[in-house]
Amino acid sequence: MVIIVIDVWDITIPELTGQENRKLYIYLPNSYNEKTDEYYPVLYMFDGQNVFFDSDATYGKSWGLKEYLEYTNTQMIVVAPACNQNPDNGRLKEYTPYPFKDKTFGNIKSLGKITMDWFVNELKPTIDNTFRTLSDRNNTFIAGSSMGGLMSLYAILEYNHIFSRAAALSPSIWTGPQKLAKMIKNANINPDTVVYMDYGTEELPRYKHMIQKFAMISSMLMKKNIRLNARIVPNGTHSEASWEKQIPFFVETLLYEK
Repeated sequence: MVIIVIDVWDITIPELTGQENRKLYIYLPNSYNEKTDEYYPVLYMFDGQNVFFDSDATYGKSWGLKEYLEYTNTQMIVVAPACNQNPDNGRLKEYTPYPFKDKTFGNIKSLGKITMDWFVNELKPTIDNTFRTLSDRNNTFIAGSSMGGLMSLYAILEYNHIFSRAAALSPSIWTGPQKLAKMIKNANINPDTVVYMDYGTEELPRYKHMIQKFAMISSMLMKKNIRLNARIVPNGTHSEASWEKQIPFFVETLLYEK
C-alpha cells in the first residue's frame, strides 16, 4: 500500500511572533518510506494553511497540492509554514520585503527579511537534518501566491545562493513596483535561475496599470538572464481555486529537466 504522508508540526517563530504556535506542513512523497536510500528536492511554500487541506484553509478552499503530487507521482518534499494570522496585518508585515502604504491597510512595515532569514537559517537546516533532502541550491525551490508570490520573488533575488527556482502566482507587485524593480536591478543572479510568474485576467483590474507593471517586472527579470515562464491566465482570479489550476504549470517549471 502506498502511503502519502503529510506531517503537521506545531512550531514557533520567536523572531516574528514569540511563543505563539503556528502549523508547519511537510509533504513526503509516496516513495519516501519505501526507498530509504532516496533523497529528494524540496519546495518551500508560503501560506501553508492553504496548501493541502480545505479544513485549514483561510477561506475554506485549499490548493489541493497533495492530490496533484499524488496523481502525478511527483517525487518532491514540500515544506509550508502557515502565515501570521494576527489581525493587525500580521501576514502583510511578514510577507513584504519593503514597507508600503495602502489606502485599505494603512502603513505596513516590512518583516520580510526576518521571515526569509528564518526560512534560510532555521527552517531549512531543520528540514535538511530531519529528512532525506537534496539540500543543495540546485534542488531547493520556493513558491507562493499574492503576498507569498511577492516573497518568492524576493527570495529568488536576494537569497539566490539558496534557491535556484521560484514560482510567484499573482504576486503583489502593486505594493511597490519601483522598489521591486530596483531589487531586480541590483540582484546578483546565477545564470541557471528559473522563475514562474503569472497573473489572472480577472484580477488585473484590481489595481491601476497592473498589466503594465506585470510586463515591466517580467521584462526586468528576463534582462537579468532569468529563465522566465510568465503567463496571463485566462479567467484567472485571485483565489486558491484559481491557483490550484496553475499547479501543473508551475510544478512543471520548477522541475523542468530535473
